[in-house]
Amino acid sequence: MAISSRSIFSLAKPSKIPPFMSAHPIFTSRTIPQKTHLRFHPNLHSLFNPPKPISSPPNPRRSHARSLFTGIVEEIGEVRHLGGGGEGDGFSMRISAKTVLGGVNLGDSIAVNGTCLTVTDFDHAASEFSVGLSPETLRRTSLGELAPGKPVNLERALTPTTRMGGHFVQGHVDSTGEIVSMVPEGDSLWVKVRAPKELMRFVVPKGFIAVDGTSLTVVSVDDEESCFDFMMVEYTQRKVVIATKKVGEKVNLEVDILGKYVERLIKGG
Repeated sequence: MAISSRSIFSLAKPSKIPPFMSAHPIFTSRTIPQKTHLRFHPNLHSLFNPPKPISSPPNPRRSHARSLFTGIVEEIGEVRHLGGGGEGDGFSMRISAKTVLGGVNLGDSIAVNGTCLTVTDFDHAASEFSVGLSPETLRRTSLGELAPGKPVNLERALTPTTRMGGHFVQGHVDSTGEIVSMVPEGDSLWVKVRAPKELMRFVVPKGFIAVDGTSLTVVSVDDEESCFDFMMVEYTQRKVVIATKKVGEKVNLEVDILGKYVERLIKGG
């Protein structure tokens, strides 16, 4: 009479189990062998209980194209406070604004008069944000000469969908220049700026330059006087702070980064 394997195991007592069989299963979802005769270490537990997928925590600095701007000023803000930051020799600046606060996060980059600065605090209710100023920033730019009530150009870092209306501006100010003259012509304004001689080799007629973070086209260059000039139409004058300045005041300058790369390649550095 044929006897099924099912009836054998159902009638057999633990003591009757043949010696080549174990009273307990070799592999279970909770008991994992350290070694087998096949010399590998299978993690069977993960087959029965797969681990939950790892999800990345939200990054408050989700990346806009970091430290890259277009030179198209989004709005004119107003300095509310400028003073010691409480740590080392750095300073902090608090600025009133509206447009650039849209979607702002701590750690975001905002260009203030062409200087790329990091947002350290913001308050939507008060319509203001704060940035830190390092000693190097104060030495390199004109920001240390600002005072409460002074207007400043503001621009957020560009995103992949931002229209490139100006040119690539890093927000890394090369030096400051001095306004030499401001001459109206019709409703436009001619502005002449004296720049350090070491920067003038990067300033070319019809080329780009960022003045206080504003993307402008150089009209002419005077190497003997170490000056260049540009013209602003009436609309631009209303949208940027340059037109509010006077002869003798400083402006932040950033030359076109392409010129620096070309010079570096030619020199073989």
